[in-house]
Amino acid sequence: MRALIRALILLLLLAALAAGGAWWWLNQPLGLTAPNLELEIEPGTTPRGVAQNVVKAGVQTDARLLYAWFRLSGKDRAIKAGNYELSTGLTPYELLQKLARGEESLRALTIVEGWNWRQVRAALAREEFLKQDSTGLSDEAVMTALGRVGVMPEGRFFPDTYTYAKGSSDMAVLRRAMHSMDRRLADAWAMRAANTPLKSADEALTLASIVEKETGRAADRAQIAGVFANRLRIGMRLQTDPTVIYGVGASFDGNLRKRDLQTDTPWNTYTRAGLPITPIAMPGKAALMAAVQPDQTKALYFVAKGDGTSHFSASLDEHNRAVNRYQRGQ
Repeated sequence: MRALIRALILLLLLAALAAGGAWWWLNQPLGLTAPNLELEIEPGTTPRGVAQNVVKAGVQTDARLLYAWFRLSGKDRAIKAGNYELSTGLTPYELLQKLARGEESLRALTIVEGWNWRQVRAALAREEFLKQDSTGLSDEAVMTALGRVGVMPEGRFFPDTYTYAKGSSDMAVLRRAMHSMDRRLADAWAMRAANTPLKSADEALTLASIVEKETGRAADRAQIAGVFANRLRIGMRLQTDPTVIYGVGASFDGNLRKRDLQTDTPWNTYTRAGLPITPIAMPGKAALMAAVQPDQTKALYFVAKGDGTSHFSASLDEHNRAVNRYQRGQ
């Protein structure tokens, strides 16, 4: 009887030691072959395959031990496919929590206020971790794939920072940016001034894109929008250089010439009345709000003063004097 009791005590001690060893191992940092490792888990990978992938990624442990931990935890089937970043100090316990929660490593792409569609596509193409599903597609094909048949892409993607997991589609990022602009534009249009000369949210988007490109100082934004609103009310041409530059396209060399102002394009607001046929850039929230809630001003003209600010004038004579002073140094 005493021998049986001693055997039971020994077994309990061994179990306690094993449990203690397991607890110690679960909370000890894993050895890594580099400070940061990338782990990719494809959809359909088994828990045993996940453990093997962890070791192949550069984690210095036994894949069989990891697999046993996955199974014993009861979370082996909760492990999610994706791309993960494993950093120094990660323990086996933390590793499983990360994989079970799907805490993928995220990259970020920023669409800058005032960028045009060409610049957005170039930025997407530079993202090496994005799946380039839009490569080779025309602008029309991209918009069709996004569910906007017949809609031109310019202005339709909200400037913001968008995070994504490695291997995500560039179309997924575009879809998020498009829906974000949809919401922002709808919110702005719902708050439009009662006396706005704009007839639709699309016109607000186009005007906002012009305001975005014309604004050198944030404090001037609503007044610049007020000038354009005044011109639209009286049928005066907008005569804004950024629309001409947009019409010139990728060949623009930074020098706006008289012939550019005189060459008619669908975006040349010197040769055509009203708003251009599409936006000319991606406007941010402030530009959207300025377009629908412009300053109530008598100004019909403005000119850059050379310091980022603008001088506003209600008459052509005053404007000409401001041009002579700030542009010609007279």
